[in-house]
Amino acid sequence: MSHYILNGTASRYLGVNSSRMPVIRITLLIISILSGALCCFPQTRIHGRVTDERNHPIEFATVRVAGTSVGVNTDAEGRYRLTAPAADTLRILFSCIGYRDGERKLVKVRGNDLAVNMKLKKASRQLREVQIAEYKKQLGSMQQVDADAYRHSPDVTGGSVESMLSTFAGVTPSDELSSAYSVRGGSYDENSVYVDGVELFRRLLVTNGQQEGLSVINPSMVDKLIFSTGGFPAAYSDKMSSALDITYRRPHGLDGNVSLGLMGAELCIGQGIDRFSQLHGLRYKRNASLLATGDEKGEYDPRYFDYQTKIEVNLDERFKVSLLGNIALNSYRFTPRNRTTKFGTVDDVKHFNVYFDGHEHDKFETWFGALALNYVPSRSSGYTLLFSGNRSNELIAYDITGEYWLDDAMNDDDDAPIGVGRYHEHARDRLKATVYSMSLQGRNAVSRHMIDYGVTLNHESVSEFSREWELRDSAGFSLPGNSAGDLLMLYNMSSDNSLSSNRVMAFLQDTYRIDNGRGFFSLNGGVRVSYWDFNRELLISPRLNIGYVPASGSNWAFRFATGLYYQSPFYKELRRIVTDEHGNSSVTLNKDIKAQRSVQFIIGSDYTFRAFNRPFKLSAEAYCKALSRLNPYEIDNLRIVYAGDNSSSGYAAGLDLRLFGEFVPGSDSWLSLSVMKSQETINGVKVPLPNDRRYSVALYFTDYFPRIPRMKVNLRGIFADGLPVTMPHSTRDKGYFRTSPYKRVDIGLAYNILPEIDNADGRRRRFINSMWLGVDCFNLFDISNVGSYYWVKTADDVSYAVPNSLTRRMLNVRLTVDF
Repeated sequence: MSHYILNGTASRYLGVNSSRMPVIRITLLIISILSGALCCFPQTRIHGRVTDERNHPIEFATVRVAGTSVGVNTDAEGRYRLTAPAADTLRILFSCIGYRDGERKLVKVRGNDLAVNMKLKKASRQLREVQIAEYKKQLGSMQQVDADAYRHSPDVTGGSVESMLSTFAGVTPSDELSSAYSVRGGSYDENSVYVDGVELFRRLLVTNGQQEGLSVINPSMVDKLIFSTGGFPAAYSDKMSSALDITYRRPHGLDGNVSLGLMGAELCIGQGIDRFSQLHGLRYKRNASLLATGDEKGEYDPRYFDYQTKIEVNLDERFKVSLLGNIALNSYRFTPRNRTTKFGTVDDVKHFNVYFDGHEHDKFETWFGALALNYVPSRSSGYTLLFSGNRSNELIAYDITGEYWLDDAMNDDDDAPIGVGRYHEHARDRLKATVYSMSLQGRNAVSRHMIDYGVTLNHESVSEFSREWELRDSAGFSLPGNSAGDLLMLYNMSSDNSLSSNRVMAFLQDTYRIDNGRGFFSLNGGVRVSYWDFNRELLISPRLNIGYVPASGSNWAFRFATGLYYQSPFYKELRRIVTDEHGNSSVTLNKDIKAQRSVQFIIGSDYTFRAFNRPFKLSAEAYCKALSRLNPYEIDNLRIVYAGDNSSSGYAAGLDLRLFGEFVPGSDSWLSLSVMKSQETINGVKVPLPNDRRYSVALYFTDYFPRIPRMKVNLRGIFADGLPVTMPHSTRDKGYFRTSPYKRVDIGLAYNILPEIDNADGRRRRFINSMWLGVDCFNLFDISNVGSYYWVKTADDVSYAVPNSLTRRMLNVRLTVDF
């Protein structure tokens, strides 16, 4: 039947000459025979993903089978799929402009379905030909940070993300031993931190950096980092200062790194096979030699251990399941022996000696897990169901006695000391905190709008049992004394409290972008709502971000942010210390506490330009925060003691400047400058905020040696104003003074002793990508910075503040292997 149709009606419509039909029929017959023959031979189906050095997908990469015409290009996700005839050996070639070619050899392949992933490295020979016009414009309050910028930077905390953030404009560190940081005068508790969409919590009992140990973020696992110093969108929690959003990477193939140093070791290993990936990180730190550089001499035995994992399973193209876990075990043991400190001015030098007895043993354990279910039905929508749980167990225990002498170093009369006495400090502080969370988040694109929304339910449980007291004897007299001759403690506090509460949070935000003849506009507006059943408070937080890039001046970018932000209280903010007529203090929980409030206005701009044939960006932001319903607090090292009520108000205003660019070709560096003024009113007295650093200058500089391209230099320097401090168990309205400015410079040298490319034959190494040998010098200029003060009170009720110095100069050697 088909024969008559082809020679009749169909031949006329197709314009085919009937005389040539035998030839066509023969051709079709041959094609059919060859196709059937090919189908009889086994085929090899090959699929996978092509990524760059940072595991980002490479689009339009060419994947082909050597010696054949079979080849395809990767899609936007870097994925490809092809079919090739089975053979004893297949060579799969990968190539893309700007990257070095890659190759995979498959041996004895017959009729298999194989997953072959490839990671392409940037072609070093083309780096000098690349011309960067400008850096990416920042149109909102969230700025993206290069996750590799701190890779080889010197840092006593182990290359933490927070140490790099402390060099940003508006951000200042607490000290070099801690990952805590302050943003624009806010407290350490006012910073929200997210990892893969899960909010993390700080430890509550940590009093100093020696106890804190490792940062909660593993830098070797970070893929993307977004940070905001204020004015962040409604998707982020009820905090008043900053938001840090971390995304852990998804490995493709087998990769990782090992790092060994004098202060610890790290191992990070990942594997990705088609729809399954796993990433594991182990860290161990023991910085006893670093702590021994302080004034207090003794036996330091700190041990910090951390294990983190991320596991992903793609059930299909639309559904993904991921698991995030973290186990942190930190132990700090210290047996002090003696201490010698000289302090004062040139004309008035004091000499302080202490001989100790006793020991301290602290433990901080954290167990964390999160399960995420992701459903992405299309490119314009996605949904995430997230379950997480966080449990911490904290213990601080010490019994330390000491005999001290305070002398005038300018006075040769050894028989007349200023103060001599004995003291006994005791603490047994235990705290357990558990937070369970369940959230549902979604995203939908409608025309030019990107709508994000979500709802979260938290259950929080905290229990605390604490006993602290201090006995002081000066020149044979117990302090404080009374006429009855009773033995009184200089300080005592007890706490036996528990808290069980529920918190509901929801947000809705819309991001709208438009590009017209006047320029590019970006608008982000949203609202965040939360309710806590402990104090029965409903919070409504509207937020707005506007960005603009003018068409007439594309080198400029402007942004504006405003909003009503709250600092939703957790457990520490509820604690209110009540003292009876005998001087005994106890802790109660204030159920009438309200969230602290901040109305923020931020205006900023970026200007990109080229100088010395290299790209640069100058950023400036001016901000003003009107603060109300503040919960006053005082800082002793890392311990934050809240008043437990909303009894003050104030403001914070300032200007942040940052110059970012390639000061040296091929490496990013930046210089930051911040000035600020903050104030609050306590009992009618105007005082600065506890984290009021009136000025701060920070430098992060990278360089390399032209004649030794394998050698890298990293320099990190901070110069910041001192903080206002008070006497123990006092407040700033009764008097305060400022510590000396914080000054510190760390420098590191790293040499790639085994580069990725073997210069002898120009081929890639198969197993080891690079091997770096580094030497770090901490506190290059050996500056004695002040972390806190030890207060000595004489029998005639005169108090002296003896500074507790931080770490001094020290060298560290580390070896890092990337594979």
